[in-house]
Amino acid sequence: MKKLLFLLTLVFLFSCNNEKNQNTAQTSDTKKASEIKKRLETYINPLDIDYTYMVYNSTQNKSYRSGADPAVIEFKGEYYMFVTRSFGYWHSTDLINWNFIKPEQWFFEGSNAPTAFNYKDSLVYFAGNPAGYGSILYTDDPKGGKWTPTASISTDIQDSELFIDDDGQTYLYWGSSNVNPLQVKMLNKDDRFLETGVRKELFNLDEEKHGWERFGENNFHPTLKEGYMEGASMTKHNGKYYLQYAAPGTQFNVYADGVYIGDTPLGPFKYMKNNPMSFKPGGFTNGAGHGITVKQTNGQYWHFATMALASNSQWERRLSMFPTYFDADGLMYSNTSYGDYPRFGANHPTKAGEHNGWMLLSYKGAATVSSSLMQIKKFTSDDDAVEVTELPLEKNADGQIISKVLTDEDPKTFWVADANDDKQWLTIEMLKPGNINAFQLNFHDHESGIYTRTEGLKHQFTIETSMDGINWQTVVDRSTSERDTPNAYIVLDEAVKAKFVRYNNVKVPGANFAMSEFRVFGLGLEDKPTGVTGFKVKREADRRDVSFSWDAVKGAQGYNIRWGIAKDKLYQSWQVYNTNEHFMRSLDRDTPYYFTIEAFSENGISVKSDITYAE
Repeated sequence: MKKLLFLLTLVFLFSCNNEKNQNTAQTSDTKKASEIKKRLETYINPLDIDYTYMVYNSTQNKSYRSGADPAVIEFKGEYYMFVTRSFGYWHSTDLINWNFIKPEQWFFEGSNAPTAFNYKDSLVYFAGNPAGYGSILYTDDPKGGKWTPTASISTDIQDSELFIDDDGQTYLYWGSSNVNPLQVKMLNKDDRFLETGVRKELFNLDEEKHGWERFGENNFHPTLKEGYMEGASMTKHNGKYYLQYAAPGTQFNVYADGVYIGDTPLGPFKYMKNNPMSFKPGGFTNGAGHGITVKQTNGQYWHFATMALASNSQWERRLSMFPTYFDADGLMYSNTSYGDYPRFGANHPTKAGEHNGWMLLSYKGAATVSSSLMQIKKFTSDDDAVEVTELPLEKNADGQIISKVLTDEDPKTFWVADANDDKQWLTIEMLKPGNINAFQLNFHDHESGIYTRTEGLKHQFTIETSMDGINWQTVVDRSTSERDTPNAYIVLDEAVKAKFVRYNNVKVPGANFAMSEFRVFGLGLEDKPTGVTGFKVKREADRRDVSFSWDAVKGAQGYNIRWGIAKDKLYQSWQVYNTNEHFMRSLDRDTPYYFTIEAFSENGISVKSDITYAE
């Protein structure tokens, strides 16, 4: 009997231990799968956050969302993003998923061109009063939203950047003008941030030498030649001080950030030869200026910047995030190539922020819609000139309303439905079938009647796919969603093969359902395009200008031109669609450059052409 009990005990213990090992293995597998999924997480520009409706321009009954002038900091291993006139800020643990925090005390009209600084993980300092003067706030609990103001410390300050060096010396950089240079003054952080008496003018734009600093869309304006210098931001790296600045204007596709490098926070500063360091003039969403560079906990740098939308207003903007690096020569640059396509998230071990290979499937797809109040094409070039073209109503052979603006890769075109209810829909027949991985829905604000931060807004809809346009399957169901997603980015768990995509509206913010672009990403089923031939580069008499031409590649949607100051420093790019020529006004006059080009389509990206040198 004792022997039997002993044997039964052994069996029981073995069974328990085996079950424990199985549970441990399952837990380990689950954890590993979760980590892999996290590493494969992606994001897209513009960032998918719940942008705030602006109080600015409300006197003109202009209702639109905007996000601009980001100040992003790391504090105790997590991240906080402050954005112009947002009546609060966003928090993230991974630089991809952001949640809004409404602070207990804040500036009445929301912060304007904010600055924030994490001082040794003890306090976060913040400034950005829309009136140009006021307190610097501070907190040791930004997640809780409790802030304390200092007494008033500055007047006539816009686009400020607060920087506290390792030795505790404190500097305030500022400037927003097409006449005046950036300036800096020293403050005493231990005495209400009072000025110490040290004040200095630093540098100004030099449009005659730097083509990318010239005012206007594509760096051209018929009358105004002086660009705006603004958005100072300081990054210290390997003992050098990288003072970043934005030019030539926030409403333009060529809005960019450049850099001057100094050995001290007060300079003297020297123009960086590979400028601009953050530049995205082509593609669907343009601009990469007035930003800030933040260091991730793993050492990776990221540049958060402002992207131009400028449809309802020239101040209508969105946010972007690009991986940023310092090369062996100490030059700072960002990777903005295919910058509005899906990109690997910040947790990817080797390719964080790089384009993940998913291509655009929906370009020039045949879009039909349920109704059409209007279809509009806008162009905003400066304070006064806004061209508005209402497109004529078109129908296909089946009597369905056509909407070409939904697949044209132009952020300033949009379609407005007759209503905002569950009877509104849009369908895209893609040119060819493909494997769909993700969607980006760029909703448009049309007379929304909202003028400030408003809680409880939600975008509710479903998305279906089909191979034949007859048999449909639901792949996204947000019909009861509580999320506010004006630039919704949705990744499918598994790729779905389809030729048709249909969006079914339930309800979105505003009086009318309206959309600028419905973008579908994945991979086509055919071969990548062949390499580009006949690539010609001609620097014009004005050395800031350059013209390109090349042989059209069969099946290509467009082309990506890359250039830089050396063969191994091709840091800049300009993505163009549906053309085999391009004219650019963005070069530095006295700098020789190297150029290459590649073709792209829904099936992938071609090999690069041989590198061309232009004196």
